Amino acid sequence: MNRLQLIKSLVKKRNYKHYLEIGVFNGHILFRIPSTLKIAVDPSFRFTWLRKWGKTLLKPHNLRNRYYQKTSDTFFVEDACRIFDGKKIHIALIDGMHEYAYALRDVENTLQYLDENGVIIMHDCNPVSADAAVTFDEWQTKKPGTPWNGDVWKTIMHLRCNRDDIRVFVIDCDHGLGIITKGVPDDMLSFTPEQVEELTYAHLECNRDKWLNLKSVDYARTYFGI
Repeated sequence: MNRLQLIKSLVKKRNYKHYLEIGVFNGHILFRIPSTLKIAVDPSFRFTWLRKWGKTLLKPHNLRNRYYQKTSDTFFVEDACRIFDGKKIHIALIDGMHEYAYALRDVENTLQYLDENGVIIMHDCNPVSADAAVTFDEWQTKKPGTPWNGDVWKTIMHLRCNRDDIRVFVIDCDHGLGIITKGVPDDMLSFTPEQVEELTYAHLECNRDKWLNLKSVDYARTYFGI
């Protein structure tokens, strides 16, 4: 299972209509999601208007896409309240800047507008190696083609320590798909935000299953009934 397959399965199963994607890049995921309202947020889209119209001709559900070329922080300040006035986010993919502070803000901002039965999916929550778990500046010095997951995993830990109104787990696939839904958590962790900030990839390696609440694909299929 990857994030595209999961999103499409949930849209079909639950008849989700309102989709938010943060970190769109070239539109690989966005253009393939058959949802009525799709909100795309990225400070630098990697596709032209020609590709946009081509995807609309191939898949008419892209006709009503709304594109916001700006940071997610700016989007939530300037646009979110108006867009989601009278409607809620049914499903969101958060795949923007892969650093703890950015990812956490994206989740907390999205939760303000999430439907009671909605789902947030975060990419890159289970880094594949120490090299992939570095900061953006450090990653830029790596060999081209090196995967970059950053420290998004710390966002999962922060939420599991500080939010008793959401359920959080990570599916062990596609570099770790973080799942966030509303509801009472099964259990929580007890780190402070300052302690989470200081943790390293080496710490994660020793505690991966527990800290990430790591689950199998079969668990996710059962959880969502897909």
